[in-house]
Amino acid sequence: MVTQRQRPVRIGNCSGFYGDRVAAAREMLDGPLDVLTGDYLAELTMLILWKARRKNPELGYATTFLRQMEDVLGTCLDRGVRVVVNAGGLNPAGLARQLQQLAQRLGLAPRIGYLSGDDVVDRLPEWQQAGAELANMDTGLPLAKAGLPVVTANAYLGGWGIAAALDADCDVVICPRVTDASLVVGPAAWWHGWQRDDWDQLAGAVAAGHVIECGPQATGGNYSFLEEITDRRYPGFPIAEIAADGSSVITKHDGTGGLVDRKRV
Repeated sequence: MVTQRQRPVRIGNCSGFYGDRVAAAREMLDGPLDVLTGDYLAELTMLILWKARRKNPELGYATTFLRQMEDVLGTCLDRGVRVVVNAGGLNPAGLARQLQQLAQRLGLAPRIGYLSGDDVVDRLPEWQQAGAELANMDTGLPLAKAGLPVVTANAYLGGWGIAAALDADCDVVICPRVTDASLVVGPAAWWHGWQRDDWDQLAGAVAAGHVIECGPQATGGNYSFLEEITDRRYPGFPIAEIAADGSSVITKHDGTGGLVDRKRV
């Protein structure tokens, strides 16, 4: 891990789902930032990506991420802003290759890392033979009796692979299926030099990660009492300023729409 830093790490999220506002990546670089994150995956998204990969084995990732990087990768490199996303979906290696090609066309040379190990679909027969029923959580029906083909099976990875990639000086870290909060936990652990048993600090980062991973929902985008929000432009995307003790301040860039207060968060 890097030497512990004194100031909080400023982590901003630019995507809450696959299809979110593409311009958000550029907007997040309109103010101070240390790490730019993006959450592109939901359970349904994995099926969407599987269908894309079935048509073209080179796909299986969130293609909108490449559009965002075409716009902001150079700025991120110039300012030292690290990028951590789960846009890799079912094909993180493929997205890493495409990003490398994009960077070359732009005359850039980022250090790109990607994580793997979440795809467990080929291990399901092994686990079933060992006695695992893999039962439906609602009905209790074992997978073997479901009568349906399994198209994807993914384990949620955590934040330590992300921290290791950042510690290896990667400018961009492309993840497959990881826990939503790990996109924040990993960078925070890397920044502050946390250890795996720094439970309180990690728990604080998990809380901050859950707040910002859904994007503008934390800045008024999903708030019922709209009349309380005077600035109703597109809400700004959220930022978590995470201190070394795991505490955090949730905020957004000055001059952006929406509102951040306790009720919104």
